Amino acid sequence: MDINKDEVCIFIPTLNEAPTIGELVRSFKEMGYRNILVLDGNSSDNTAGIAEEEGASVFLQKRGKGKGNAIIEALDYISQPYVLMLDGDGTYLPEDAEKMLEPLFEGYDHVIGNRLDTFEPGALSRFNHFGNQIINYLFKVAHGTYLNDILSGYRAFTLKSMKNLNLKESGFEIETEISAESVRNEQKIKVVDVIYKKRPGTETKLRPMRDGGKIIAAVWRLAKISNPIFYFGVIGLFIVLIGIILGVFVSIDWVKGITHTELTILTVLLILIGFQIFMFGVIADMLVSFNRELRMEIQKLRPPNPPR
Repeated sequence: MDINKDEVCIFIPTLNEAPTIGELVRSFKEMGYRNILVLDGNSSDNTAGIAEEEGASVFLQKRGKGKGNAIIEALDYISQPYVLMLDGDGTYLPEDAEKMLEPLFEGYDHVIGNRLDTFEPGALSRFNHFGNQIINYLFKVAHGTYLNDILSGYRAFTLKSMKNLNLKESGFEIETEISAESVRNEQKIKVVDVIYKKRPGTETKLRPMRDGGKIIAAVWRLAKISNPIFYFGVIGLFIVLIGIILGVFVSIDWVKGITHTELTILTVLLILIGFQIFMFGVIADMLVSFNRELRMEIQKLRPPNPPR
C-alpha cells in the first residue's frame, strides 16, 4: 500500500542522544519524510543542535521531565494525521517505518513494534528479555489482551487515536499506560515485528529492577479503570489472606486454651472488609461492561465518516 509521507509526523523524544540523533533524522529525510519532530528533554549535550542541523523541527520540553511528559506535550505540535514515534538512541531502524505505518492506512488505530522476537544479539540481556515477557503476561491478566511487547518504544498512531488516550504517566511507565489506554478505548491494534539493535553509543536510562518494579505497579494500577475486578480483587484477597493467617494463629492458641479477643475481632473484620472490597470490584466491573456496551451502541448510531 502507498503511504503518503507528507501525512506522517516522525516524532522522536530525546535526552542526550547526540551520538545517534543526526543519523536517525538524516535517514528519515533520505526516505522522504519531511515532517520530523524532535522534542528534547533539555539534553546536556548537543542533541537539539544536531537534530536541527539535519532538518528536524526541534522543541525543548517544557512540561517537566521524562518521556511520558514529552509524549503528552508533543500533541501540541503535531498536526499530521499519522504519527510514527521512536526513541532517538538508534536502537530502532528507520527501514521499519513503512511496516509500522501501513496498518494505519488500512484502518488500524495503533501499531506496536514487537522487539522481543527479532532483536540483535546483545540488544537485550536474558534477564531483560525474561522481564519483558513476565510484564507482557501480567498485562494480559490485568487488561485482558496480549500485545507481545507493551514496553516497545516504536509505535505508530493516528493522531485522532493518540489524542483519545488519557495519558498521565511521566516516566518509563508511559508505554504501559499507552497500551492500557488503547485497550480500554477498544482501539484497533496491530503488532508487527521490528529489528531491535544494540545501543550504538549512548548509555541506557533504564534501571531494570527499579523501573521494572514501577512498570509492574503501573500495570496493576491502570487496571483500576479497565479491569476493576482485578484491581480491587487483588486488594480484597490480600486483606482476606491476612485475616485467614491471623485466624489460624488465633485458632491454634484457642485450642491451647489461650484466648485473643482483640485478634479474633480483627480477624473477622479483615475477612469482611476484604470480601466487601472484592465485591466492590465485581460491581465496578459490571458497570464498566455496561459502559462499554453503551459506547458500542452509540458508535453504531453515529453516521459513517465521509470519504476523504
